[in-house]
Amino acid sequence: MEYALAHAIDILARTPATLNSLLRDLPEPWPVLNEGPETWSPYDVIGHLIHGEETDWIPRAKIILEHGETRAFEPFDRAAMFEASKGKSLPELLDTFARLRAANLRELQAMNLTAHLLDKRGRHPELGVVTLRQLLSTWVVHDLGHIRQVVRVMSKQYRDAVGPWKAYLSILTE
Repeated sequence: MEYALAHAIDILARTPATLNSLLRDLPEPWPVLNEGPETWSPYDVIGHLIHGEETDWIPRAKIILEHGETRAFEPFDRAAMFEASKGKSLPELLDTFARLRAANLRELQAMNLTAHLLDKRGRHPELGVVTLRQLLSTWVVHDLGHIRQVVRVMSKQYRDAVGPWKAYLSILTE
């Protein structure tokens, strides 16, 4: 499937509602459980998505459009949410994510991106030359991957409780 901005926006617009529906008002400990050391809970994932809304997707798109390859992106701190989310409730994080995503999608649409602009090149600090189309495609896949991650983390909490059905539930062995 080729990248289509309208399709990407359709997916990106659904992520906050999807995660909100899945996580809001869940009793403890569901939101804070993870898969073990060095893994993220659903709460952590929402914090990470917020950090991306603030520092990654739209800021990097602007860098590509304004500077091309002459200015590399700022490195992305994948763990910034651990400090930034401290003391915040999950509903607060979900609301913040939804608000930031809506604002970023309005900004994305206001860019009036053409096929020519989507092919504009920028510089990632580790990956090298990338296009705006690749950045925006990655945003979609990043969202879907984190939705999958949240569902996987939650599923694994019942890994032992499912008994022999574990053999049929591939999500438990990922």
